Amino acid sequence: MFFWSVLLHWKYSDHFCSMNHSIFLPHRVYSAAESQNTVFADVAPLLTSLLDGYNVCIMAYGQTGSGKTYTMLGPQSEDDVTLSIEDELELGIIPRATEEVFRLISEKPPGSHWVEVSVVEVYNNEIFDLLAKDSCGRVFGVKRDVVTTKEVHSTIKFLQLVDKGLQLRVKHPTLVHAHSSRSHLVVTLTITTKAVSADSFASSPAQFECTEKLKHIKTKLQLVDLAGSECVGMSGVTGVALRETSFINRSLSALSDVLGAIAEQRSHIPYRNSKLTHLLQDSIGGNAKLLVMLCVSPCQKYLAESLQSLGFGTRARQVQRGQVKKRNLPVSSKSK
Repeated sequence: MFFWSVLLHWKYSDHFCSMNHSIFLPHRVYSAAESQNTVFADVAPLLTSLLDGYNVCIMAYGQTGSGKTYTMLGPQSEDDVTLSIEDELELGIIPRATEEVFRLISEKPPGSHWVEVSVVEVYNNEIFDLLAKDSCGRVFGVKRDVVTTKEVHSTIKFLQLVDKGLQLRVKHPTLVHAHSSRSHLVVTLTITTKAVSADSFASSPAQFECTEKLKHIKTKLQLVDLAGSECVGMSGVTGVALRETSFINRSLSALSDVLGAIAEQRSHIPYRNSKLTHLLQDSIGGNAKLLVMLCVSPCQKYLAESLQSLGFGTRARQVQRGQVKKRNLPVSSKSK
């Protein structure tokens, strides 16, 4: 059971887009002049669901060069891919969402929540842990299915870990985008909520210790900067880059197939057809809330790719499975 919302980056301010006799009705449209802060203002309310017991996924989808990385991370230069908190106005959804999560946690009782982070890329249908080292302890970015998680207590520490991962992310130039990301970046924040209930106390005055039973529940926030869909004829890729394009397009097709299967309420959802969909299963299936940011190029020559992206958004909006059921959060209690 899901909550679905599709947001659309477009050049016009109307909430209604018409292209090539096809009509699309996105949930929200942003003009090129609107700020990152305006976009995040619509995203932020979804994050409160994490502390209510829901998994949440926010992803950016679109063709290569359409602004997905800017939307999710913020501006990046050719020589420096790190995130800077100095230019707060330009920060994307990933750093802003993390800051909001820590703000929400700060309003809760001290020690009742903690956060762990993992940073991976799905490259050529393999998962690379960007926070793990090889067996010699030197090289980061290890291919593995068991992902490293690190506990973080602040946005600053989180950004340091993400920066480390961004420096390892695979990029290759194409005719469409000089710094094209060749992998799907998945940043996962796991929030653990803890409550303590004293089930039994010492029966003798000589005993001062009581037995405490710890209960906790984990929820996930998965923030995804998808690799861009590509038309080989437009991108001009060959060799290794051509192979990358094949894997990118197949994994995006698998994601679309999963959404279609959910929309049609099929008995079998093909999560295992791709490492990407398998990795995101907890946040796009079951008791989860998903938000898709569509990044669309206004250029006429990219019309086919734009229509494909809008079609993906339409498929996402077709998923209607009723009210999401949240997990029951633990309640602190004392035995009498």
